[in-house]
Amino acid sequence: MSASLATRRTLAGLLAVGALIGAAAVPAAADDHHRGHRGPHSSIAIGDVENAGRGRDNRALNSEWVEVKNTGRQSVELRGFTLTDKQGNRYRFNGFRLEGRSSVKVHTGQGRDTRRDVYQDLRHQIWDERDTATLRDSRGNVIDTESWGSRGRHHGR
Repeated sequence: MSASLATRRTLAGLLAVGALIGAAAVPAAADDHHRGHRGPHSSIAIGDVENAGRGRDNRALNSEWVEVKNTGRQSVELRGFTLTDKQGNRYRFNGFRLEGRSSVKVHTGQGRDTRRDVYQDLRHQIWDERDTATLRDSRGNVIDTESWGSRGRHHGR
């Protein structure tokens, strides 16, 4: 009987430890569920910026872009996300899914949207030598900002 009692106690102890580990893992899993939506836990961020497009022709306008990247493993639906500059120019993503660990360049000029490049279809330059790009989710929450100019680049969330 004592072997059976010892076995039951050991099994009960192991089950208790398993329950504690399981309870500790739930908040982490719940936090991962919200990644890619907003704030500092988002896998979506502004990457590189190229504002060197000078001129009004489409080639110059398409050499001006802001990169939006997904650093996470899961794809993220960007429908309703917006990218704005200091002057209030705004690009809105419509039904665009950004795959995990990939990026898309948002070009100023005109072109055919692909998985790697989307176009604002504008006929004038919007990204100045000193500017700030702000990325917001579909609810208007700021996801990321990137500033550049006389003091260099500044990245923030």
